[in-house]
Amino acid sequence: MAHSISIREIAYQDSTGQNLIGYFAYPEGQSDLAGVLVCPEWWGRNDYVERRAIELAEQGYAAFAIDMYGDKKLAADAKTANAYMMATFEQPDTIVHRATAGLQTLAAQPEVDRSRLAAIGFCYGGKVALELVRSGADIKAVNTFHAFLATQNPAQVDIFKAEVVVAHGEEDSMVSLDEIEQFKQEMTAAHVKYRVDIYPHAKHGFSNRAADENALKNGVDLGYDRLAETESLDAMYALLARTLG
Repeated sequence: MAHSISIREIAYQDSTGQNLIGYFAYPEGQSDLAGVLVCPEWWGRNDYVERRAIELAEQGYAAFAIDMYGDKKLAADAKTANAYMMATFEQPDTIVHRATAGLQTLAAQPEVDRSRLAAIGFCYGGKVALELVRSGADIKAVNTFHAFLATQNPAQVDIFKAEVVVAHGEEDSMVSLDEIEQFKQEMTAAHVKYRVDIYPHAKHGFSNRAADENALKNGVDLGYDRLAETESLDAMYALLARTLG
């Protein structure tokens, strides 16, 4: 059932003092809500990721779309997006520091039950969510969509606490099926409960209805797939219901 939604922007900082601005959405007048961290694509905290946060709130969750670039900085083209994203790789802990700050901010909201937290991420944001839980964050579930899965910090037994669902497009030219197999090996070695759903004919960015337009404007191999979007979101909501109660 859809709810009336309250929204507020929240300014916060990571452990280095970087200013960040997140987007918090929740069912109006409700409390003790399960919280979902929403990690954006490489474009930044744009309308797409905010819409996902609102959809989560309509389904009864408190959702926090985080800022990974600082000061709500957005990229209008792939070159800029890549530059912003790569800057977060320059120091080994930047991604975890910023995602941890987002998770702590979500958990601190008075509407949120901090014992019931999950994270989802799209593209770059999927990597962000996975690196956060690889670091030992107390998260019950992670769902990624057309995400970058490779890591320099493989999951460890008893540190990686979340159940994981990965939604991957079979025709994703940016994340190979070999990378999928390596990820499976990582999860198996760490005794993680996980599942990888591979959607036939789907490309990178399949969940974003602007993917075709972004592909044309930027000369990158993206593509929207309505069936993959619908089925992967259904799987996400099933994961959240199962793990967050």
